[in-house]
Amino acid sequence: MIEQSQQSAIETTTVSMTASAADKVRELLSQENDPSLGLRIFVAGGGCSGLQYGMTLDEEQEGDTSVQMEGFKVLVDEMSYGYISGSEVDYVDSLMGAGFTVNNPNAVSSCGCGHSFKTADDGGQGQARSCGCGH
Repeated sequence: MIEQSQQSAIETTTVSMTASAADKVRELLSQENDPSLGLRIFVAGGGCSGLQYGMTLDEEQEGDTSVQMEGFKVLVDEMSYGYISGSEVDYVDSLMGAGFTVNNPNAVSSCGCGHSFKTADDGGQGQARSCGCGH
C-alpha cells in the first residue's frame, strides 16, 4: 500500500504556495515585525542548471507584480515573472534539511536540490544533467 500525502495549495495567478510554505513565510515575517515587507521570489543567473531561485523579505518595488495571499504579499520582479509564473513554492523539513523548494512547470531540467533550473529558452534540450550541489 502506498501512502500519499495531499497538501492544499494557496492559488494565485503568479505562483501557488503550499500551506506549509505560507506558514513559514508568515513566521518569518512576524519575526521581522515590519508590515511593509513581503516575500520576494526571484530568478538569477547561476546555480548548477543555469538559473537559480532566490527568496528574500523585501519591500515592493516599481514594476513588481504583487499578489496578496494568506496575510502577506508575494513580490515578483518583471524579469523573474516569466520564469516562475505558474510555479508552486513549498517548504520541506526533512532529515536532509529544511528549506523552500520550487516546482516549476517552465523548467525542462532542474537541480536535485530544487534551487536551480533550465528552461527551453536557455537552449536546454530537456536533458537532465547531474547536479553540482551534491544532490
